[in-house]
Amino acid sequence: MIVDLRSDTVTRPTLAMKAAMFEAQVGDDVFDEDPTIHALQSKVAAMFGMESALYCPSGTMTNQIALRVLTQPQDQIICDKRSHIYLYEGGGPAYNSMVSLKLLEGDRGRIKADQIADAVNPNDIHFPKSTLISIENTMNKGGGCCYDLEELKAIKEEADKYGLKLHLDGARLFNALVANDDIATAYGEIFDTISVCFSKGLGAPVGSAVLGSTENIRQARRIRKVLGGAMRQAGYLAAACIYALDHHVERLKEDHARAKTLGDMVGAQSYVEQVLPVETNIVIFKLVNSLTPQQVLSEMEKHGILAVPFGKHEIRFVTHLDFTDDMLTYMEKSLQNLPF
Repeated sequence: MIVDLRSDTVTRPTLAMKAAMFEAQVGDDVFDEDPTIHALQSKVAAMFGMESALYCPSGTMTNQIALRVLTQPQDQIICDKRSHIYLYEGGGPAYNSMVSLKLLEGDRGRIKADQIADAVNPNDIHFPKSTLISIENTMNKGGGCCYDLEELKAIKEEADKYGLKLHLDGARLFNALVANDDIATAYGEIFDTISVCFSKGLGAPVGSAVLGSTENIRQARRIRKVLGGAMRQAGYLAAACIYALDHHVERLKEDHARAKTLGDMVGAQSYVEQVLPVETNIVIFKLVNSLTPQQVLSEMEKHGILAVPFGKHEIRFVTHLDFTDDMLTYMEKSLQNLPF
């Protein structure tokens, strides 16, 4: 048996999703003539109560587009030091937008409203101009932890005091919505731009969307073009995303339940020192100091279990729609049989 827990991006389209893709009506999206792209963009914008949306190939692209829309060169973005835009997007903020980052120490990646005032630079030519706060929800490096909606509202209040805009890296935002029973439109009231991903927990093969005002998305379309992200008959991909929004959001609860069980299994092993609290579909665990992730991952692979190192002593599992109860049972036996 192969159990691939490297990421929730490893899923493949279901048969019903494939059928929706084959039946899609398409056109040339570079000419803005693909009806299924239009339908997806309207659907996801309406879900969050925002004016407009733009479909893109990846979440990295939607994040980078949003940062560029909301900043000018020499500006500074405030974010947690564990943020995806800082760690895993190839230096994109500096390369694409010519901005710097002010890195904060949050609670497992979640910054708080009372940190904002001290993070804002003075109006002095020696310092970059603070213009944007970027939030990640759920927080990948924090073990899939979620922001409390009231804390996000408080951050919004602080941002408004200093004239700061807000971007949400919502690569796994649907996981947070399901875990906390939050209302999506509440997020649209807080953030200037939101990036959401369809190819993670929702199981679509490709794509993310950036959401915002009509004017911001008009500018985003120009940036997508210069980044090479404009596609032609992309409606076949968008159809999978629409299917995912209609059928795969509530089932995220199953991924969360399996992740919690998996976290308990991992925590019971003698070679594991700590497991971060499991809130959604990510399980991050720290090994005892005598072991490296490479040693443990090598033994796991002998049992057909795939995962990724996530630090000097950490490993990450991510549950998804292709991870079944039978696999969970298999994981328990395999974890107990590792030679440590």
